[in-house]
Amino acid sequence: MTETTIYLIRHGQTYFNRYNRMQGWSDSPLTEQGILDAQRVGKSLSQVTFNQAYCSDTGRARSTARLILKANQASQLTEPVETPFFREEFYGYFEGMNSPQAWFMTGASHGSRTYTDIINDYSIDASKDFMKAADPFHDAENSTEYWNRLLLGFDMVRRDNPTGATILLVSHGTTTRSIVGKFGQGKFDLSKSPRNGSVTKLLLDKSDIHVAYYNRIDNID
Repeated sequence: MTETTIYLIRHGQTYFNRYNRMQGWSDSPLTEQGILDAQRVGKSLSQVTFNQAYCSDTGRARSTARLILKANQASQLTEPVETPFFREEFYGYFEGMNSPQAWFMTGASHGSRTYTDIINDYSIDASKDFMKAADPFHDAENSTEYWNRLLLGFDMVRRDNPTGATILLVSHGTTTRSIVGKFGQGKFDLSKSPRNGSVTKLLLDKSDIHVAYYNRIDNID
C-alpha cells in the first residue's frame, strides 16, 4: 500500500454551530448533541487501527478527537497531536458574527448574497479572498495564506508517518469543504456543508491528496 489513509472528521456540534455563528479561530464547547456526534463516529470507527491521530488546536476538535479515541478498540492511542495547521479558516473581523450576515457582507458586492452563492458563482478560494477584502482590518485569511498554513499539516503527516499508515484527523467544516474542493476533481457537491461528526476519507501520497468520499455519516469503510 503506497497511500496513507486519512479519516477526516468534522468536530461535533458546538454552541456557535447551533446559533449559526462564524467559528473560525474562535471556539465554543460541544453541545450535548456534539458529544453524541463524536461518540457516534467513534463507534463507527471503533475497529479501525489508527497509527496516529491529529486535530486542530481548538477545544471542539480536541474534545471530539478524544471521544473518538476513547471509543476505539483497535488502537492504543489516547491523545491526538494538536496543531494549528489544521485549524479552521480565520474569519478576522467576522469571527463570531451571525453567519448569513457575514457572508452577505462578504459576497454582496460580487453579486453573491450567501456562502453557497459565492462558491457556486466563484469558488471556495474566492470566498476567502472576498472575505479578506471585506474585512476592515484585513485580518481574515485569504486563499494563499490559508493554503500555505494547511498544507504544512499534510507535510507533517507525510513526514511523521510511514507510507500506508492510517490516520485520524479531526478538523472543521469549511476546512473539509476546502480540501474536497481543491482535491476532489469536481466530483462532490460542495453546496452541502459536511455534517458535524461526518467522515471524509482522503488518500495521501507523496505529492497529492485524493478524495475517496465526502461527508458520510453511514456506510463508513
